[in-house]
Amino acid sequence: MVKRAVKSDEVGRSKAHMVAATIEQDILSGRLPFGQQLESEYELVERFAVSRNTVRKGLDLLTNGGLITRKGGIGSFVTFNGQTIDGTLGWTTAIEKAEGGAQTRLLQIALVEDEALAQELKLTRANFVAIDRMRVIGAGAQCISLERSRLPFSDELAALPLQGLVGGSLNRTLIEHGMVPHHGEQWAEVVGLEAADARLLKRRAGTSFLRSRRLTRDRDERIIEYVVSLLDPAFFALHLEF
Repeated sequence: MVKRAVKSDEVGRSKAHMVAATIEQDILSGRLPFGQQLESEYELVERFAVSRNTVRKGLDLLTNGGLITRKGGIGSFVTFNGQTIDGTLGWTTAIEKAEGGAQTRLLQIALVEDEALAQELKLTRANFVAIDRMRVIGAGAQCISLERSRLPFSDELAALPLQGLVGGSLNRTLIEHGMVPHHGEQWAEVVGLEAADARLLKRRAGTSFLRSRRLTRDRDERIIEYVVSLLDPAFFALHLEF
């Protein structure tokens, strides 16, 4: 039998995965609830009898998996809140479909004109149905996102401001009006909150938030929705695999 020598970096990886898997189980089982601070790196070194570098690699795995967030000089905190969401159609749709967790507050449904947006989207008409929503979480109703959706106006949507959303869901409303998302584009960047948005989100002006812009089209390339979302980075992250 030929035995293969195990390299030291392979051992390090396996130990890091062991650290990550153990903490992950604590999180998924609820022993480490949302918002809970993890043990310090020193305490984790003692607990798992591994090097500090191995602990850090394990924490990196948990961070990349969206289970924790790490704050320099403070520590690591659980960001998994007991549910997994499917972000195929974007963050906002994923949150809308998820059960429990964030609660949605409707700020407005109205008919608006926006010449600048019409030019940006290369539309001949500047009429839109505007749907603005905020999402809050926890007993203190902490604001975690602000979403501004714009639907190109059509006769089918004319009564939407009076009728409201079907079941409180924009995604369901679009589908029931025959507007089925097929593909789209999404952009994300970090921005400082402007004064008006900061007041709505109960943050200081200039606070760093993730801004997501998503453009959704149907099979015939017609625009269904353009939405700009401001997302609290303590609750949202972008994870790409390639």
